Amino acid sequence: MQSIANAIIVLWGWRRLGMAFAAGVVSALALPPWSAFPLLWLSLPVLVWLIDGSVVSGEAGPLRRILPAAAVGWAFGFGYFLCGLWWIGAAFLVDGDKFAWLMPFAVLIMPAGLALFWAFGAALARLFWPDGWPRILVFAAAMTAAEWLRGHVLTGFPWNAFGYVLTPTPLMMQSASLVGLWGLTLVAFIIFAAPALFDELPGKRRSTVVFLACALCLFLAHLGFGALRLALASEDTVPGMRLRIVQPSIDQSEKWQAENEAEIFRRFVDLSSSPNPADGRDLGSITHVIWPESAFPFYLTDRPDALATLAAMLPDGVTLIAGAARAEPGSRPGEAHIFNSVYVIGDDGGILDAYDKVHLVPFGEFLPFQPFLESLGLRQLTGIPGGFSAGPRLRTLEVAGAPLMGPLICYEIIFPGAVTEPGRRPSWFLNVTNDAWFGDTPGPRQHFLQARLRAVEEGIPLVRAANSGISAIVDPYGRITARLGVGESAALDGDLPVALPSTLYASIGKLLFGLMFVACLGVAAFGRWGWATGSRK
Repeated sequence: MQSIANAIIVLWGWRRLGMAFAAGVVSALALPPWSAFPLLWLSLPVLVWLIDGSVVSGEAGPLRRILPAAAVGWAFGFGYFLCGLWWIGAAFLVDGDKFAWLMPFAVLIMPAGLALFWAFGAALARLFWPDGWPRILVFAAAMTAAEWLRGHVLTGFPWNAFGYVLTPTPLMMQSASLVGLWGLTLVAFIIFAAPALFDELPGKRRSTVVFLACALCLFLAHLGFGALRLALASEDTVPGMRLRIVQPSIDQSEKWQAENEAEIFRRFVDLSSSPNPADGRDLGSITHVIWPESAFPFYLTDRPDALATLAAMLPDGVTLIAGAARAEPGSRPGEAHIFNSVYVIGDDGGILDAYDKVHLVPFGEFLPFQPFLESLGLRQLTGIPGGFSAGPRLRTLEVAGAPLMGPLICYEIIFPGAVTEPGRRPSWFLNVTNDAWFGDTPGPRQHFLQARLRAVEEGIPLVRAANSGISAIVDPYGRITARLGVGESAALDGDLPVALPSTLYASIGKLLFGLMFVACLGVAAFGRWGWATGSRK
């Protein structure tokens, strides 16, 4: 191991950057759909060793001293994000005549931009880089800070945050109820970077052996807590409530063509009202029907005939909850604000309530720096002039025959700690989405994992309706109780799991993460200036 580490440390120039890029690519295989997280015990130590070797000779200022580490961090991050996010290019082929020319830029520029956060993390780590085992803690703290910033700067994009590599199964998700995604991110960097210390073992330094044992115990504690929590988990469901989730699997390229409106609406109605082929239950045995994001290929309020059809479809006491585009007049004549919304529709076809999406997708639903970018010929992918308008705030909705519901549209559910209305905790999440933009790629699988982890973090069950999959019912432990895969066209029936009491993360998650972060730096400092200079052997 020592010879391998030394060979990597002394790499220079393009070989160093190439090694960093390759290690980043391998690291991305720990994400869905592969979830090959053991590979990180090979790839992440490479990044540590490359930072070890990121030094400059002679006199150099602080900036010049950290630039080699920043370059290594950027190359590793570019490989990680390129391999983990290449599928975003599929969205640019939906309206290929308008957007296909942008696909290469999006597939390359977005990972390159996100990699800047990893460049910052590596540079920050190198600035305070100690010898021995404390450098693992410095590395973990710096990279976690970079990932936290990525999740918050410029509206944030925490997609594929590093903590997700520790959560491929319900067994490995349970720690999120304690420390959340950002706490898991810190833990993941420590656990998977620890093998970088194996090159020191021939010297048999006691402190190194102790640290490696602690890292192993941390991983085993992560697994043990998951096993214990699942062993004590209940499977209770909300009495008197039966859901039907409709997944029509409509191709995105066909969805907004005017000639397809009637056929698309008919498909939704047929899937909703047909008896369940598994048990023969008809719509009369259902209490709530769920349709995915932007289900209607028109503005529902402009179509009284469609509302009448819904009234005829819904038996007494059955409620429809559906994603829809919603138009609202602006302050000036001819002006309109378009919202990406969720409608609650009663059995008489009346619209009872609506929620407007708060966290819009940059370049998908709105265009940052719109006047300037439109002058260059760019448009958001949805094709709505001016883009969508954002709703004012997250809202918990009251729905007849159901406990309080927290609607979250598309990628609103990927933001940890920002998925509930303050002071009004819902008893279930409804995530409506349209991942058909990305086809049968890793994208829908990654999105689904992130949605499941929000359920575990908050102790709140998840109902997910996706146009082309993955639609599912997930309990507050992240376990899937019913599911439709990508590309299936069907209706899925199931019961709603009962929510848990507020989790530790939901109660004091931010404080706990802050304490973990400070403790990590404190132990590193003690190891560098205390134990590391005194009793270390």
